[in-house]
Amino acid sequence: MGDLNGWETYSKLVLQQLETLSTGIEALRGELQDVKEQLTELKAKEDRVQDIKAWKEKMDDVASPPQLKAALIEIEELKTFKTKAITMFMVVQAVMGIAMAIALEVF
Repeated sequence: MGDLNGWETYSKLVLQQLETLSTGIEALRGELQDVKEQLTELKAKEDRVQDIKAWKEKMDDVASPPQLKAALIEIEELKTFKTKAITMFMVVQAVMGIAMAIALEVF
């Protein structure tokens, strides 16, 4: 009977250790899944960085950052010139309209 009781105690201890190991393995699986998700996110970010790097290299082939800045300044100057030119054209047209109205009334 003592031998049977010893085997039962041993079986319970082994079962308890197996359950503990199973719990530990499940926890490790969860952590591994988290690591895999983080790795996937990092790979996506790395791909995005590579895309941006390739785009920047292409842009540097076309124009350098100082050239782009100068181009943007020039574009702003051209917008200002366009606004001034349109305003002047409208003023001249108004003056011409008034002059023609006065000229038609004189005759």
